[in-house]
Amino acid sequence: MAEISLKEVALIVGVVAACYWNSLFCGFVFDDVSAILDNKDLHPSTPLKNLFQNDFWGTPMSEERSHKSYRPLTVLTFRLNYLFSELNAVSYHFLNIIFHGVVCVVFLKVCKLFLDNQSSIVASLLFAVHPIHTEAVTGVVGRAELLSSIFFLAAFLSYTKSKGPDNTIVWTPIALTVFLVAVATLCKEQGITVVGICCVYEVFIAQGYTLPVLWDTAVQILRGKGSIPFSMLQTLLKLIVLMFSTLLLVVVRVQVIQSQLPVFTRFDNPAAVSPSPARQLTFNYLLPVNAWLLLNPSELCCDWTMGTIPLVESLLDVRNVATLTFFCFLGSLIVFSLRYPGDSSKTVLMALCLIVLPFIPASNLFFPVGFVVAERVLYVPSMGFCILVAHGWKKLSNKSMLRKISWVCLAVVLFTHALKTLHRNWDWESEYTLFMSALKVNKNNAKLWNNVGHALENEKNFERALQFFIQATQVQPDDIGAHMNVGRTYKNLNKTKEAEKSYMIAKSLMPQIIPGKKYAARVAPNHLNVYINLANLIRANESRLEEADQLYRQAISMRPDFKQAYISRGELLLKMNKPLKAKEAYLRALELDSTNADLWYNLAIVYIELKDPTEALKNFNQALELNPMHKLALFNSALLMQESGNAQLRPEAKQRLLNYVKEEPQDANGYFNLGMLAMDDKKDTEAEAWMKKAIKLQPNFRSALFNLALLYSQTAKELMALPILEDLLKYYPDHTKGLILKGDILMNQKKDIVGAKKCFEKILELDPNNVQGKHNLCVVYFEERDLIKAEKCLVETLALAPHEEYIQRHLNIVRSKIASLSAPEQSSVPAGDTAVATAEEKKKSFQNSKEVKNEQKPSQTTAGNNKGRSKNKKQAEKNSMERKETPKKSTKEIKDIEKKRVAALKRLEEIERILNAYSWMLWLLSYKRSEEPRSCVDENRDL
Repeated sequence: MAEISLKEVALIVGVVAACYWNSLFCGFVFDDVSAILDNKDLHPSTPLKNLFQNDFWGTPMSEERSHKSYRPLTVLTFRLNYLFSELNAVSYHFLNIIFHGVVCVVFLKVCKLFLDNQSSIVASLLFAVHPIHTEAVTGVVGRAELLSSIFFLAAFLSYTKSKGPDNTIVWTPIALTVFLVAVATLCKEQGITVVGICCVYEVFIAQGYTLPVLWDTAVQILRGKGSIPFSMLQTLLKLIVLMFSTLLLVVVRVQVIQSQLPVFTRFDNPAAVSPSPARQLTFNYLLPVNAWLLLNPSELCCDWTMGTIPLVESLLDVRNVATLTFFCFLGSLIVFSLRYPGDSSKTVLMALCLIVLPFIPASNLFFPVGFVVAERVLYVPSMGFCILVAHGWKKLSNKSMLRKISWVCLAVVLFTHALKTLHRNWDWESEYTLFMSALKVNKNNAKLWNNVGHALENEKNFERALQFFIQATQVQPDDIGAHMNVGRTYKNLNKTKEAEKSYMIAKSLMPQIIPGKKYAARVAPNHLNVYINLANLIRANESRLEEADQLYRQAISMRPDFKQAYISRGELLLKMNKPLKAKEAYLRALELDSTNADLWYNLAIVYIELKDPTEALKNFNQALELNPMHKLALFNSALLMQESGNAQLRPEAKQRLLNYVKEEPQDANGYFNLGMLAMDDKKDTEAEAWMKKAIKLQPNFRSALFNLALLYSQTAKELMALPILEDLLKYYPDHTKGLILKGDILMNQKKDIVGAKKCFEKILELDPNNVQGKHNLCVVYFEERDLIKAEKCLVETLALAPHEEYIQRHLNIVRSKIASLSAPEQSSVPAGDTAVATAEEKKKSFQNSKEVKNEQKPSQTTAGNNKGRSKNKKQAEKNSMERKETPKKSTKEIKDIEKKRVAALKRLEEIERILNAYSWMLWLLSYKRSEEPRSCVDENRDL
């Protein structure tokens, strides 16, 4: 086996880099979205064992909707990309380029088995630059082809070393070959076809047999005129080992897919469901179509499904000529390679093996596949094509008359192919550019029109997207998915009537249920989403909830394992206030998929509706066990823990909120609730920092603004609370509690009675029966020394809340003050003591203004104040007369009396202070709790 020089490797790698450098600027497009962006198997939180239980797209192999493409090692490389760069597309494309370079170098080594050094380099260069490979190299999901090809070629190279001296068998390379075949198959299914190539190599290359020699030997043995040669027995032994190993791999593969073939529809592959002879004629015609793409890759298309290639329905179709020509040419090459000995025939034979055998799984000849033509499946067959071209070029270049022409043609082919590849890479830059380039090649494929619409839809360009979706329905009027796309776009444009009409058209195209016939075999499972989409649309109308529920039940009747229908129906049943039935729906969905974290989350929401927080928390925890970074479960379970009041749960609640803000750093709610937890733990500085971060992200965050102001008020930083309250009231002028807190600070700290009065009057404008606002306005009147107005105000407030003792107490204080002022001569307390008492009354009255009460009663007024004042005056005069007749007390007795009164006043003051402090604490608590968004049941409960 010829060795590869460093210069040859540098040349190949340099050409690959020159052709594919611009693929680094491409994103995730087409199938990359499902295989990478939507595939949870890439996430480190997903157990590695899931890679060996799910298909290439992350769907469990046991599910009917699974594509049955089992490629765990390819997914493992995606996971490694995700580990180092998450969803940065550059690293994925860079690794693809490296793998393509490796394939080209290993292919060069294979070529040197059958070609001279110069021809091998030509074949390898042609393979490196061929435009047909852009889908496999630039499309990230094409990595399956690249990885499988590396182990495919390595397995073949290993087998070529199984022949020892004197035609003995070397078993180590054979064992390594079987291992590499298994690895290649775990990268992509076609890897197993290398076994057939090894068998052909063993018989016709290693042993040097030709078809006539084999025929003559078989005839002699059957006639009893000879025995099987020892060399042939050894060959048979090697072939038996290979075939047995292959059979074992096939059995394992069948067990993995659980003996079920994937479900494809006529939209994926129209010929697969067509009657004879259209099916056979079309499938045979597809062979020259693929051959033409290798010969002339000028018009490439990412999707050849649906109506791209019309069915060949008659023997008179002119396209049958191409089929006949192809088979004649292929047959002549096969006859030449098998009939005649020599290096040239061996080279042609191995080239044909590389073309034909790896293509068989995608040929539709033995079993249907989910596409008509796919450029990426030509990656390995193109190796044989390149060997044929290089071999033919060598034959021409050996003739002196054609030598220069052959070199010129080779240079032109390599240069134009490299330019085409470089240009084709830009088509894969985005989904829009990719599908628009495909429409230039083929306008009869409704799927392409739909995909351009999807690309525009992702850019929120719904008007243009609608045009492409409508065009798809015109190209393929019975395309259910196209009508669904039209309906969804109308919904995004808030045209509900048009949306419902489109969904109804899609629903009318659905096949009717036939008893005893499996529904999924007749239509794509995702088409059942028409029932979900239509139900989701009409349930916005409260009068049509039952109709929506019937649609969900119809979808379930058509597919009892339709998980999404159970999920959507559970959410609807919650909306209909039927939590027990919603619970049944989610439990049924969990029977179908117990590893779905979203389902456990939704079930937790149901338990919240059922007022069972313990079970809710258990289900949240189950969701987080399956997906530790489930954002909604992290957030709502933390709120549930916080709401429980259990101080032992607060550290875990805090950790979950920290994980949540790590996943959602722009969501102010996470920081706000961290602040609330810190307030619960009396960590004021920490709480302040979290609240400020929430407000920075969302300047109009109502609850964060109020609770930050409240925090400042609690920590004797009332003046710092004022600007926060100003911001709050700028966004929410009718925020009652904010007005109360602002008025309180203005009175107590700023001594701004006018400003406080405006706050309380504003409250009463919004709610005339607001007890706290009215009471505090009464205190303002007291501070303004308008005792009559204060008394009247307190009487009206007491009528609103007759059971509030503090209002009655303050009313008594005001009335006592009025009485004392109307009869000053009655009081025997010195002027200084009276001043102290008055100040104390003001303090009591102001402190109690902080209490927040919500009971509302009809207001009432107080009359007869003048009469009471006159009566008090007469009584004062009478008391004055009586004092004149009373014997004077000694100075010592007067001082004792004064001391007792002062002591009594101090005791009353202390009692009042304690009571008011307790009321203040209750008020703060009611403020804080009433502002917290505590409900875990929100619009995001269903994912």
